[in-house]
Amino acid sequence: MGLKGKLISSVEVKCGGHLVHDIFHAKTHHICNISPSKVKSFEIHEGETVDVGSIVEWTYNDDGKDKMSKQVIEAVDHETKTITWKVIGGDLLELYDSFTIITSCDHHWTTWTFLYKKKTEDTPEPLVLLAYVLHVTKEIENHLLK
Repeated sequence: MGLKGKLISSVEVKCGGHLVHDIFHAKTHHICNISPSKVKSFEIHEGETVDVGSIVEWTYNDDGKDKMSKQVIEAVDHETKTITWKVIGGDLLELYDSFTIITSCDHHWTTWTFLYKKKTEDTPEPLVLLAYVLHVTKEIENHLLK
Protein backbone atom coordinates (compact mmCIF):
# COMPACT_ATOMS: atom_id res chain seq x y z
CA MET A 1 0.00 0.00 0.00
CA GLY A 2 1.30 3.46 -0.88
CA LEU A 3 1.77 6.54 1.22
CA LYS A 4 -0.23 8.79 -1.10
CA GLY A 5 -3.97 8.77 -0.75
CA LYS A 6 -7.16 10.32 -2.06
CA LEU A 7 -10.58 10.23 -0.43
CA ILE A 8 -13.71 11.62 -2.06
CA SER A 9 -17.18 11.85 -0.57
CA SER A 10 -20.28 13.71 -1.63
CA VAL A 11 -23.29 14.62 0.47
CA GLU A 12 -26.66 15.78 -0.80
CA VAL A 13 -27.64 19.30 0.30
CA LYS A 14 -31.29 20.25 -0.15
CA CYS A 15 -30.53 23.96 0.24
CA GLY A 16 -28.45 24.06 -2.95
CA GLY A 17 -24.71 23.78 -3.36
CA HIS A 18 -24.30 27.45 -4.28
CA LEU A 19 -25.44 28.44 -0.78
CA VAL A 20 -22.97 26.06 0.88
CA HIS A 21 -20.19 27.45 -1.34
CA ASP A 22 -21.20 30.97 -0.29
CA ILE A 23 -20.80 30.02 3.39
CA PHE A 24 -17.33 28.54 2.79
CA HIS A 25 -16.20 31.42 0.58
CA ALA A 26 -17.80 34.62 1.84
CA LYS A 27 -19.28 33.81 5.26
CA THR A 28 -16.72 31.36 6.61
CA HIS A 29 -16.62 33.08 10.01
CA HIS A 30 -20.28 32.05 10.50
CA ILE A 31 -19.43 28.33 10.56
CA CYS A 32 -18.38 28.48 14.24
CA ASN A 33 -21.88 29.80 15.05
CA ILE A 34 -23.58 27.25 12.80
CA SER A 35 -21.62 24.28 14.18
CA PRO A 36 -20.25 25.40 17.57
CA SER A 37 -19.67 21.87 18.89
CA LYS A 38 -17.39 21.13 15.92
CA VAL A 39 -15.84 24.46 14.85
CA LYS A 40 -14.41 26.58 17.67
CA SER A 41 -12.95 29.46 15.65
CA PHE A 42 -11.98 30.64 12.19
CA GLU A 43 -9.45 33.41 11.54
CA ILE A 44 -7.98 34.95 8.42
CA HIS A 45 -4.28 35.63 9.05
CA GLU A 46 -3.41 37.00 5.61
CA GLY A 47 -5.88 38.54 3.20
CA GLU A 48 -9.33 39.90 3.94
CA THR A 49 -11.51 37.12 2.56
CA VAL A 50 -11.17 33.47 1.57
CA ASP A 51 -9.36 34.08 -1.70
CA VAL A 52 -6.25 32.77 -3.46
CA GLY A 53 -3.22 33.35 -1.24
CA SER A 54 -5.21 33.93 1.96
CA ILE A 55 -3.91 32.15 5.05
CA VAL A 56 -6.61 30.92 7.40
CA GLU A 57 -6.70 29.04 10.68
CA TRP A 58 -9.41 26.75 12.03
CA THR A 59 -9.70 25.57 15.62
CA TYR A 60 -12.01 22.60 15.72
CA ASN A 61 -13.11 19.62 17.77
CA ASP A 62 -12.54 16.34 15.99
CA ASP A 63 -13.38 13.04 17.67
CA GLY A 64 -13.51 14.73 21.09
CA LYS A 65 -10.14 16.47 20.75
CA ASP A 66 -9.43 20.17 20.11
CA LYS A 67 -7.26 20.58 17.02
CA MET A 68 -5.91 23.33 14.78
CA SER A 69 -5.38 23.58 11.04
CA LYS A 70 -3.63 26.42 9.25
CA GLN A 71 -4.24 26.55 5.51
CA VAL A 72 -3.39 28.60 2.45
CA ILE A 73 -6.10 29.00 -0.17
CA GLU A 74 -4.61 27.68 -3.41
CA ALA A 75 -7.60 28.12 -5.70
CA VAL A 76 -11.12 29.52 -5.77
CA ASP A 77 -13.34 28.89 -8.79
CA HIS A 78 -16.70 30.62 -8.56
CA GLU A 79 -17.97 28.99 -11.73
CA THR A 80 -17.49 25.42 -10.44
CA LYS A 81 -17.92 26.59 -6.81
CA THR A 82 -14.64 24.96 -5.81
CA ILE A 83 -12.14 25.99 -3.12
CA THR A 84 -8.74 24.33 -2.65
CA TRP A 85 -7.23 24.55 0.86
CA LYS A 86 -3.60 23.38 1.38
CA VAL A 87 -2.73 22.57 4.99
CA ILE A 88 0.47 24.37 6.04
CA GLY A 89 0.33 23.90 9.82
CA GLY A 90 -1.46 22.17 12.65
CA ASP A 91 -2.39 18.70 13.82
CA LEU A 92 -2.83 17.08 10.40
CA LEU A 93 0.84 17.61 9.57
CA GLU A 94 1.80 15.44 12.54
CA LEU A 95 0.43 12.45 10.60
CA TYR A 96 0.72 13.58 6.98
CA ASP A 97 3.60 15.12 4.99
CA SER A 98 1.04 16.97 2.87
CA PHE A 99 -2.71 17.41 3.00
CA THR A 100 -4.98 19.28 0.58
CA ILE A 101 -8.73 19.69 0.94
CA ILE A 102 -10.97 20.52 -2.01
CA THR A 103 -14.59 21.53 -1.54
CA SER A 104 -16.84 21.66 -4.57
CA CYS A 105 -20.54 22.39 -4.65
CA ASP A 106 -23.07 21.95 -7.40
CA HIS A 107 -26.86 22.02 -7.58
CA HIS A 108 -27.65 19.67 -4.71
CA TRP A 109 -24.30 18.15 -3.77
CA THR A 110 -21.23 19.15 -1.81
CA THR A 111 -18.14 17.06 -2.53
CA TRP A 112 -15.07 16.84 -0.32
CA THR A 113 -11.77 15.58 -1.72
CA PHE A 114 -8.74 14.91 0.46
CA LEU A 115 -5.33 14.52 -1.21
CA TYR A 116 -2.62 13.49 1.22
CA LYS A 117 0.73 11.82 1.75
CA LYS A 118 1.04 9.81 4.93
CA LYS A 119 4.25 9.99 6.98
CA THR A 120 4.29 6.20 7.47
CA GLU A 121 2.40 3.14 6.30
CA ASP A 122 0.84 2.94 9.79
CA THR A 123 -0.77 6.37 9.50
CA PRO A 124 -4.55 5.90 9.31
CA GLU A 125 -6.65 7.05 6.40
CA PRO A 126 -8.37 10.33 7.39
CA LEU A 127 -11.83 8.75 7.62
CA VAL A 128 -12.68 10.41 10.95
CA LEU A 129 -11.91 13.83 9.43
CA LEU A 130 -14.02 12.97 6.39
CA ALA A 131 -16.98 12.09 8.62
CA TYR A 132 -16.36 15.34 10.51
CA VAL A 133 -16.55 17.59 7.40
CA LEU A 134 -19.65 15.77 6.16
CA HIS A 135 -21.29 16.38 9.56
CA VAL A 136 -20.40 20.09 9.43
CA THR A 137 -21.78 20.27 5.87
CA LYS A 138 -25.11 18.83 7.06
CA GLU A 139 -25.19 21.35 9.93
CA ILE A 140 -24.65 24.16 7.39
CA GLU A 141 -27.47 22.70 5.28
CA ASN A 142 -29.81 22.60 8.30
CA HIS A 143 -28.93 26.21 9.14
CA LEU A 144 -29.64 27.35 5.58
CA LEU A 145 -32.99 25.52 5.49
CA LYS A 146 -34.28 27.30 8.62
